[in-house]
Amino acid sequence: MIRVRQIKVSIYDNNIKEIKKKTAKKLKIDENKINDIKIIKESIDARDKNNIYYIYEVEISIPNEKTVMKLKDVYKANDNDYNPEITGKEKLNNRPIIVGSGPAGLFCGYMLSKYGYKPIIIERGEKIEDREKTVEEFLNSGKLNINSNVQFGEGGAGTFSDGKLNTLIKDKNGIMKKVFDIFVENGAPSEILYKNKPHIGTDMLKKVIINIRNNILKMGGEIRYNSCLTDLIIKDGILKSIEINNSELLDTDLLVLAIGHSARDTFKMLNIRNLNMDSKPFAVGIRIQHKQDMINKSQYGEKNSKYLDPADYKLTYLSKNNKGVYSFCMCPGGYVINASSEEKHLAINGMSYHSRNSENSNSAIVVQVTKKDFGDGLFDGVKFQRNLESKAYEMGNGNIPVQLLKDFKENRVSTGFQNIKPVFKGKYTLSNINDIFPKYICEDLKEAIDAFGRKIKGFNSDDSILSAVESRTSSPVKIIRNENLESNIKGIYPCGEGAGYAGGITTSAIDGIKVFEKIIQKYIN
Repeated sequence: MIRVRQIKVSIYDNNIKEIKKKTAKKLKIDENKINDIKIIKESIDARDKNNIYYIYEVEISIPNEKTVMKLKDVYKANDNDYNPEITGKEKLNNRPIIVGSGPAGLFCGYMLSKYGYKPIIIERGEKIEDREKTVEEFLNSGKLNINSNVQFGEGGAGTFSDGKLNTLIKDKNGIMKKVFDIFVENGAPSEILYKNKPHIGTDMLKKVIINIRNNILKMGGEIRYNSCLTDLIIKDGILKSIEINNSELLDTDLLVLAIGHSARDTFKMLNIRNLNMDSKPFAVGIRIQHKQDMINKSQYGEKNSKYLDPADYKLTYLSKNNKGVYSFCMCPGGYVINASSEEKHLAINGMSYHSRNSENSNSAIVVQVTKKDFGDGLFDGVKFQRNLESKAYEMGNGNIPVQLLKDFKENRVSTGFQNIKPVFKGKYTLSNINDIFPKYICEDLKEAIDAFGRKIKGFNSDDSILSAVESRTSSPVKIIRNENLESNIKGIYPCGEGAGYAGGITTSAIDGIKVFEKIIQKYIN
């Protein structure tokens, strides 16, 4: 099998027959000589709005490969299959325990189960089916379950998101390919294996997570819901057991901490138990809504947008205050959702269904904050987040604070909406978002949004809808681990986004598999 890059196909005539035809033309061979063809990568070149192409990399089989191997963009296929080996020699006296069933915990648990380690996964929230009902009740009534919500529960915070799977990391060892293979094996569409910016959507992601759960159980793993880690029992720097729900003790030699970026109470407990941690930078800001049709036309041109999936964007800016401002978690055809997880504190996130068929797009526009902004203390970043979330809650009386861009710039409460109609999951209240943030963050946001308007026409339109507060972009705390991915306390493996080693569904899942690797390199099952 060989692979061929840079196959250009018009968006008006995009099908496997045309891809095969263009591949044969590039190789200067009869297309009938191509026995098999498989799409490996797909992206869009939209730099010229009058001439937009799909760009493909394909894998093909032809009778005499040597005749084309010297051509440009042709190379030998490499399967890059992921086949780890158990090389560990230490015997586990007790079953390994994983805390958290987000992508990091689930994928670590999936692989440990597959290799016979029979992990126990504990999750403070509910399983998907019950969590959905609890979140829906919260969005309708405001009644919050602090352990099962948009942040906590089976699937983690990414469950109520756009389900984006794209990442910029290189896949040298085949781990990312393994992650995508597991997604597809458990019900995700096969197109995620080659799409440049793959996404599943919250509706499809929930079904995939249920399938992953069921397979973990079939392979000998165990999952316990409504089970919050409340203490560690440590002797001479070695983990001996854990406490669940302030009552039950479980003995274990090995604990994977995949707790997520919002487990503030767990972070405090870990600090009391002398786990080495440090604060880290993150970003805070607002979400901005535009009509998806406007984004499509700006990115693709009016005549092309109907032939393409809903457009996204990625924007960056350096403010006069020397602060990085950027778009984050852009949700084409999506919703803004109340993602609170703490009483009298309000946080928001973006989400989309697989079809991305909402009238609006939304994206976080966030400003980087560092220790210079929030202080040197371990939990000063957490305090900074909580302060913003408390102000947002008070301003909206528990509802999402919302404001038009023009009114945000002019420092006044909005009185209604104009051309863009609001799309939210959860109740909202017209407010003045300026009163939530420090002055410099508001200045940076206004400056950056106008700069983004010079890149995407209409981005800084007066009737753009802002909401606040986007505060959970990443963990404000990092749990220190060594080259073997183990903490200063033997037997504890910090993992995923909450530990400070990932930033999204895919990178979290990859980190879960990296921790799995270190475990099987040390222990036998």
